[in-house]
Amino acid sequence: MKNIFTKSSVAITLLVALALTQACNTPDSTATLSSKADSLSYGYGVMMARQLASEANLNADMVAAGIREALNESAQMTMDEASQAITMAKAQVGIDFLAENATKEGVQTTESGLQYKVIEEGTGASPLATDEVKVHYKGSLINGEVFDSSEGSEPISFPLNRVIPGWTEGLQLMKEGGKTIFYIPYQLAYGERGAGQVIPPYSALIFEVELIKVGSN
Repeated sequence: MKNIFTKSSVAITLLVALALTQACNTPDSTATLSSKADSLSYGYGVMMARQLASEANLNADMVAAGIREALNESAQMTMDEASQAITMAKAQVGIDFLAENATKEGVQTTESGLQYKVIEEGTGASPLATDEVKVHYKGSLINGEVFDSSEGSEPISFPLNRVIPGWTEGLQLMKEGGKTIFYIPYQLAYGERGAGQVIPPYSALIFEVELIKVGSN
């Protein structure tokens, strides 16, 4: 199988792989930095660990094996396959989150898979998909990281049929003056591509929405 690493990275990656393998075999040992090469290798190890710190369910032995086998040109995945495996694992995190969330008190699920929890019932009109709406909102990933919000600024207005499907469907369930939390599966959000550097591919999203007004007048 074709080597998936550039030649310039092989020496450094090999050092990291060896360090990972040794760490897996002797998890309680403390490294001794006796040379510049040791410090360089250790530094890369620290950087890799920090990059992976937020990843759940990683097997350190498999991380080391993936690096070692790729360097030996015997990797069991191509780069595309590895990327797909990582992406689908991240998608599963959102799927698992929504499955558990669906069992919580007050959370309702529509036929499409959209979940919502009413915080405050509205008393005004409900929008149609073709209506313009004015809202305050806060959007976050399922880990709680806020990626967008109208808090501290003026509410925003937009046609409801020009946003992600989860919004188009969800806001039609609301009435003016109401507040709802939406839990949106990736299929009803930004799908397989995500949105730039802010929203990763296959991300389930959470939006807290206050529907202020229906219509442009």
